Amino acid sequence: MKIIDAHLHFARGEYFDTVARAAGHENSEEGLRRDYTAVGIVHGIIMGNLPPEELTPDYPALFHYCVGIGGDGVTEIARGHIEMLLSALEHHLQSARCVGIKLYPGYHYFYIYDDMFAPVYELAARYNKPVAVHTGLTATEKALLKYAHPNVIDEAATKFRNVNFVMCHFGEPYFTDAVAVMEKNPNVTADLSGMLAGKIPDFSDFCRRKQFYIEHLRGWLAYLNAYDRLMFGTDWPLANLSDYVAFTKLLIPEEHRTAVFYDNAVRIYGLHLS
Repeated sequence: MKIIDAHLHFARGEYFDTVARAAGHENSEEGLRRDYTAVGIVHGIIMGNLPPEELTPDYPALFHYCVGIGGDGVTEIARGHIEMLLSALEHHLQSARCVGIKLYPGYHYFYIYDDMFAPVYELAARYNKPVAVHTGLTATEKALLKYAHPNVIDEAATKFRNVNFVMCHFGEPYFTDAVAVMEKNPNVTADLSGMLAGKIPDFSDFCRRKQFYIEHLRGWLAYLNAYDRLMFGTDWPLANLSDYVAFTKLLIPEEHRTAVFYDNAVRIYGLHLS
C-alpha cells in the first residue's frame, strides 16, 4: 500500500533533532527518506515553519509544502503584519510545490475567523489551495488552547465557504467537537497526525493502556463516516513512523485505507505525482 504523509515538519535545530531521536529517527533528509521507504511512504507534505518571506524554502526536493503563517514561536500577530505578507504568500501559491497555507493558532494568539485573515482566504480560494489549521493540544504550555479548539474552524468555514480548511490533528483530543465541525461543514477535511510522540516500546501494551482513547476516536470516526475527508499524517519527526502506520490502521476500516493513506491527500492538496 502506497502512503502519503499529509503532515510533517522539516526543520533544523536542536529541538527537532531531539524529538527525532526520541522517535527513533534522524532529523535529516537522508534519514527521512530512508525511514519513509521502510514503511511505504512515497511522498510527504511539509507544514512550513519558515517565515513566508523566505521565498525559496530549503525543503527536500520533490516534496510539496504548505507555506506557514505563525509557525516560528509563541507570539501575537499584529493586524498589519498579515497585509504585509500577502505578496509573499501569493508568490508561494503560484508555485506548483506549494499546495496550501498553514496556520498555527494556539502557538500564535489569533482566531482564524478574524476578518484580518480574509485576504489570506481570498488568495487560497483564488489559487484553489487549502488552508491547514493547527487544532487541539500544543507542544508548549505557553500556547493557548482557546485559539486552537476545533470549534474555531466552524466560524471560519461558515464565513468562507469557498475555502477548504484542513483540521490538522483532528482537534486532538476534542474529537466530539471535531466531528461536529466536520459534519456541519462540507468544506472541512482533516488529517490524523500528531496523536503519538516518541517510539512506543511495546505497541500491544500501548493499545491495552490506551484502549479508551483508541475506541473513542475510532467510534467517532465511524459515526462521522467521512473517510473521503480524512488523511494520514505523522507530524514527523514527532512520532515513530512504523508505530503511526500501525496506529492509524487501528482507526480506519480496511476498505477505506487506500483513500485515507493516499488518495484523499492527492485530491485535497491537488498533488500531481508521477
